[in-house]
Amino acid sequence: MNEHSGNWQAEGHDPLTPDPVGLKFDNSFARSLEGFYVAIGENQSPDPKLVLLNDALASELGLDVGFLRSEHAVDILSGKHKAEGSSPLAQAYAGHQFGGFSPSLGDGRAMLIGEIIDTNGSRRDLQLKGSGRTPFSRGGDGKAALGPVLREYLVSEAMHALGIPTTRSLAAVTTGENVFRETALPGAVLTRVASSHIRVGTFQFFAARGQEDKVRQLADYAIERHYPELIDHPEKYLHFLRAVGRRQSRLVAKWMSVGFIHGVMNTDNMTISGETIDYGPCAFMDSYRADSVFSSIDEMGRYAYRMQPTILQWNLARLAECLLSLIDPDDRDKAISVATEEINRIPQEYEAAWLDEMRSKIGLRKPLKDDKKLIETLLQVMEDGKADFTQTFRSLAKALEGDRNVFLSSFSQLADAESWLNEWHARLEKENTAIDAMIQSLDAKNPIYIPRNHLVEEGLEAAVSSEDHLPFEQLLSHVTEPYAKKPKSERYEVGASATSAPYVTYCGT
Repeated sequence: MNEHSGNWQAEGHDPLTPDPVGLKFDNSFARSLEGFYVAIGENQSPDPKLVLLNDALASELGLDVGFLRSEHAVDILSGKHKAEGSSPLAQAYAGHQFGGFSPSLGDGRAMLIGEIIDTNGSRRDLQLKGSGRTPFSRGGDGKAALGPVLREYLVSEAMHALGIPTTRSLAAVTTGENVFRETALPGAVLTRVASSHIRVGTFQFFAARGQEDKVRQLADYAIERHYPELIDHPEKYLHFLRAVGRRQSRLVAKWMSVGFIHGVMNTDNMTISGETIDYGPCAFMDSYRADSVFSSIDEMGRYAYRMQPTILQWNLARLAECLLSLIDPDDRDKAISVATEEINRIPQEYEAAWLDEMRSKIGLRKPLKDDKKLIETLLQVMEDGKADFTQTFRSLAKALEGDRNVFLSSFSQLADAESWLNEWHARLEKENTAIDAMIQSLDAKNPIYIPRNHLVEEGLEAAVSSEDHLPFEQLLSHVTEPYAKKPKSERYEVGASATSAPYVTYCGT
């Protein structure tokens, strides 16, 4: 069943009577953090049309799907009209971008239209990305093209299906006007859902200006919203740093376990909630290579696959710097010392999370001391043998069933792969787990389908250039059910041909 229903054509959209409670907003960020944002008015979208609606997410948010299809709701989701009870705003933040500090960034092409309490009682942001200029646009038009909007919709929903904390995509709407990049492209707006949009860079914005009262105000709000168990803790700001570090360590470990490269791990792209945010120059690896980089501007490989754990720690150190005056207001040296201890914990925190992820990918439940070596050996053999990351792990269940050739077929060098397979079988004997249970566990952990880069580009090109949306819809249906084998879907399981040009992604929308 496809939970992402589309209205790809301009016709066939039957406006329904607007439901006055179709979008019931709360606005705690606007209410609690005056001075942390700039209010935004309506933007012009000449002829908004619904492209995609995430029915399942709408239901989770407690929203009426029929209402969201109405002309009134589509106008709201394009930024054309303000919803009743909404307080549209652009959040202020700073950030280290490729290591260089920018003191004033902010939402240059996005606006938070409000917060919704979902069916689980959780507070969720609704943000429009690409709806037009804000005071933070810095000369840009604040708008987005359809291709990048569809890319973020697809990849964020794929990440969710893989069990990786992420912002979500509720809707994609075309605006009825072109945006101009290298050429004229159809404009579009993404409705993004997040636990919040508070970033490390949000703290940096105020810390860089010496506004310690605002840093404290922001920290108290973030703790109440994301870590309420710390509200009355006597060392709540130190433990807040620890809690963010733990969530982010687990998040990056999950990225690494599926071969995902974020591409722009700037501090303004690291959330306090521990969700993945911003899908610009991101990609999944085909053949495993630790130095994989896909961003066109990451010429030095700062955000390469293997560097993501290092950048995780670096970014968290920047958060720690913002919190020093809160950790110990009276003794800065002591604050630096205890914060440094927390930052020094991150590699161990990350490695423990990574080992948990990777053990489960090779069917291990009982932790043994040589497991790390076994996993690292496999990755090295994969790199030497130019093996496909996703297919290699998925084929382990077949190898356990007795079909070793499915696993070995991924490798250009068979001897090392066969040697590792023998070591793995010997290690599994120490698990004392039934083979059927191991096979089931392996297939539940290792996906068949990921957003293969060449298929993503194929789907976007067809949708944007030819208004042929079938390739995109078919890919979306596969990556949002990544563990379920589909008939006649072999092309979605494999990477691009060896003769294809190296894959490159670009920042911006």
